[in-house]
Amino acid sequence: MDTTFAGNLRKVLRQNIREYGMYIALVVIMLFFTFATGGKFFSPRNISDLINQMGYIAVIAVGMTLVIVIRHIDLSVGFLAGFMGAIAAIAMVTFHVPWFVTILIVLLLGILVGVLNGFLVASVGIPAFVATLAGWLAFRGALQAALAGTGTVIIPNETFNAISNGFI
Repeated sequence: MDTTFAGNLRKVLRQNIREYGMYIALVVIMLFFTFATGGKFFSPRNISDLINQMGYIAVIAVGMTLVIVIRHIDLSVGFLAGFMGAIAAIAMVTFHVPWFVTILIVLLLGILVGVLNGFLVASVGIPAFVATLAGWLAFRGALQAALAGTGTVIIPNETFNAISNGFI
């Protein structure tokens, strides 16, 4: 029987690999990028950039976690977020809607879609996978149609850009 630290570590890892697997992978990835960038990966600027870039993803992830906890899935969330962003950009650039009204419109539309998905799953009885797959396809097509294949709309409003980039 191996009673050394390494032996105990191997035993613990072997018994709990499912629980620790993602943490081990995270540490390996962090070490790789630390060495690959010459130590710049953990610089304050890079950490700040990572936090700014993951803000909206974290909000979506919290919502998805709640959906997964109740044993459902929402496949439409990614394209819905993209479509709502396109709606916001078009409202501000094309129709000159003020930024605070645009945010309210997008939030209300997002809530409406969530209520519709919830209704389809809870009241109509459509499986969440099917209902949100239909939403995924609809929002993907709507996003492509709204942006006319360009993929980008430049928003000249500094306040809206500061909010959407996570600086406020």
